[in-house]
Amino acid sequence: MMIKKIFLITILFAVMTASCSFNPVEKFSLTDLFNPPAGQPGSEYHPWWEEAIFYEIFVRSFFDSDADGIGDFNGITQKLDYLENLGVNAIWLMPIHPSPSYHGYDVINYYAVNPDYGTMADFKKLLEEVHRRDMHLIIDLVLNHTSDQHPFFRDASSSPESDYRDWYIWEENHPGWGGNAWHEGAQGYYYGLFWGGMPDLNYNNPDVTAQMEQVIRYWVEDVGVDGFRLDAIKHLIEEDKLTENVPSTHEWLREFNHFYKEEFPGIYIVGEVFGAGGYLASIYSEDELDQVFNFELAAGFVNSANGGSNTGIKSAYQLTLKDMPAGNYATFLTNHDQNRVLSVLNGNVGKAKVAASLLLTAPGTPFIYYGEEIGLLGKKPDEDLRLPMQWSAETGAGFSPAEAWRSVNDDYLHTNVAAQMHDQDGLFSHYQSLIAVRKGHPALQTGGTIILDTGTPAVFAALRIQGTEIILILINLSGESVSNYALSGTEIPLDDRAYNLLPLLQDLRVEDPILTGGTLSDFQPVGELPPYSTYVFQIQ
Repeated sequence: MMIKKIFLITILFAVMTASCSFNPVEKFSLTDLFNPPAGQPGSEYHPWWEEAIFYEIFVRSFFDSDADGIGDFNGITQKLDYLENLGVNAIWLMPIHPSPSYHGYDVINYYAVNPDYGTMADFKKLLEEVHRRDMHLIIDLVLNHTSDQHPFFRDASSSPESDYRDWYIWEENHPGWGGNAWHEGAQGYYYGLFWGGMPDLNYNNPDVTAQMEQVIRYWVEDVGVDGFRLDAIKHLIEEDKLTENVPSTHEWLREFNHFYKEEFPGIYIVGEVFGAGGYLASIYSEDELDQVFNFELAAGFVNSANGGSNTGIKSAYQLTLKDMPAGNYATFLTNHDQNRVLSVLNGNVGKAKVAASLLLTAPGTPFIYYGEEIGLLGKKPDEDLRLPMQWSAETGAGFSPAEAWRSVNDDYLHTNVAAQMHDQDGLFSHYQSLIAVRKGHPALQTGGTIILDTGTPAVFAALRIQGTEIILILINLSGESVSNYALSGTEIPLDDRAYNLLPLLQDLRVEDPILTGGTLSDFQPVGELPPYSTYVFQIQ
C-alpha cells in the first residue's frame, strides 16, 4: 500500500474535524561494531535517544496531587526531582487520552487528555518542567484500534452506508477465520483483535493514515512531545488471514517513517513488537521505526538473574548481536503487561540487582518500569502490575491521602522510596549508581559488545567498546561467592601493552595489569566475587 496525501483527503479531514473527528544478517567488521554510525542514514545529528535512560509511568498510579485517589500530571511534575535524582533523563507515559477503561488503551479522543489526569494545561506544564531539566517525554500512541465508544466507530456501526464504515474492518457475516477476533455489531461483524471494545482501524484506507498523521502533527507541533511509543504495531494490518508482521504493515511503516522523519526528524518513535528479538528488531528499525523493544534480550536478563546462570543472557546476546551488532533497540526487564521483575525473582533483591546490572550495562536504550528501582511487586491480573507507587510508610504508601483507585501492596511499610533513599546498599542506590556510570561513559550507551568466556556459568562478563574507550563488565549471577572463574576472549581491539583497570562502581584497587595482543586469556581482575556482585571497570 502506498500512502498518498491528496487534496481530496485534506478537504475531507477539514470536514471531519468540524463534526466527528478524533479531535478535541551480514558479517560485520570490528570497525563497524566498535564505531557504529550515529543516527539514521543521512542524519546530521546524534539522536538524543541513544543517550536516553527512560522511565515508564502509568499516570494513574504514580502520584496523586489532588487527593482523589488517582495519579495525575501535576503529581508527576511534583516528583520530577525524584526522577532527576535517580538519574533518568527521559519519560514514557502510558496512555493519557480519554478512555472508558482504567488503562487507556481504548481511545475515545486522540486530541485530548484524560480528565482523570488533569487538563491539557497541566500536561503542558509537566512537559515544560521536563524540558527545563533537559529531559525528554514521549507518550503512548495506540494506532491499531480505537475504543468502540469513539464517535467514528459509533457512526460506522450505525449503518453500512456510514462515511466511516471503511475506517474499520467489517464483514456482513463471520468470515470463518480469526475466531473470537470478530464481533457481531448492529450491522454486521467487525474485527477487533484484542476484544470487542477495541475495534481495529483499517489502514488499507488512506483516510485513516492521513488522520493519524494529523494526530502526530498535533502532539509534536501544538503540544511539544518528543516522540511516541506505538502500541501493538505488529498487528497494524491483516493480510491473507495473517494478523501480525505482514508485508503490508512493513510497507505502511516505511511510508510512515518517511513522513515523520521528513517533517519531525528529532522525534523518537519506538514500537512494541511483542516477542521481538534481534531479527525482528532489525527489520522494524531499519527504515520503519527508530527502535523496537527487544523482548528476547529482556528474557535473557531476567532468566539469567533468576537462574544464576549466564546461559540465558549469552544465548540472547548471540542471537541479538548476530542481527543487530550496533544495539539499535530498546531494552527493559519487564513492563506493564508482565509480572513485575521482583515478583518473577520471588522477592530476591540480590537477583533484582543482577537484573538491573545486566540491563543498564547492555547495548540499546534502557527502559525502567516505575517502581522497579525500589522493588515494587506485582503479578497478574494486569491491574496489579500497575499498582500505586510506594513513596513512604504513611497510610496509602504516600501515594494519596484518599482511597487509591487500587489498593497498594502490603509491603509498603518497608518497601518505599523514603526507606530506600537512606540505604546505600539498597536497590535504589544500585540503580542510581549504574545509571550514573552509564551516563558518563559513551561505550555503555552506543558501544559495541564482546561477550567473554568466564569459565563458569555463575559469572557473566562482557566488554563494551566505543572508539578508544573500553569498559569491562563483570557480574556474579549467583547467590554464592565465586573465585573459580577466568576471563578469556579473542578479537579484542587492544594493543600488546599493559593496561590498568579503573573501577567505576566500587572503591576497589586492582593491581594486576592486563597484558594482551588482541586476546584475553585466564584473566581474573577480582580474586573472589561476592554473591550477586557487579563490577564495572574502565580499561586504560
